[in-house]
Amino acid sequence: MPKTQVSTTELHSPNGVFSQATTIEATGRLVFVSGMTARRPDGSIAGVGDITEQTRQVCANVAAAVEAAGGTLADVCRVDVYVRNMEDFAKIHAVRAQFFAPPLPASTMVEVSKLAHPDYLIEINAIAVIA
Repeated sequence: MPKTQVSTTELHSPNGVFSQATTIEATGRLVFVSGMTARRPDGSIAGVGDITEQTRQVCANVAAAVEAAGGTLADVCRVDVYVRNMEDFAKIHAVRAQFFAPPLPASTMVEVSKLAHPDYLIEINAIAVIA
């Protein structure tokens, strides 16, 4: 069940680690990963005040959830990213590049005024399709 990254010259090239669109044959299991934060398995928060470390923990948490469902990050077709400061875009994508490889998932990133805990700087939810 190959995932395909869609690109068209009718749209501007993405400026981060994501595709304009992603296609996949929907003959697998859909996995909907809830918003993952920088919580470690012991409940502590990784990287308080450090967007790079929090993004690393969030991506690791997304990976753990997808792996628990029987897949890998390569199965992720879409992510939604909520950040406290859009100025962290480049730092976030530098970390995402360490976790996601082409074909890249489709993505939306928005800045929000608050997340569920005042120490959270980022939250990511995901959709994966596992064969």
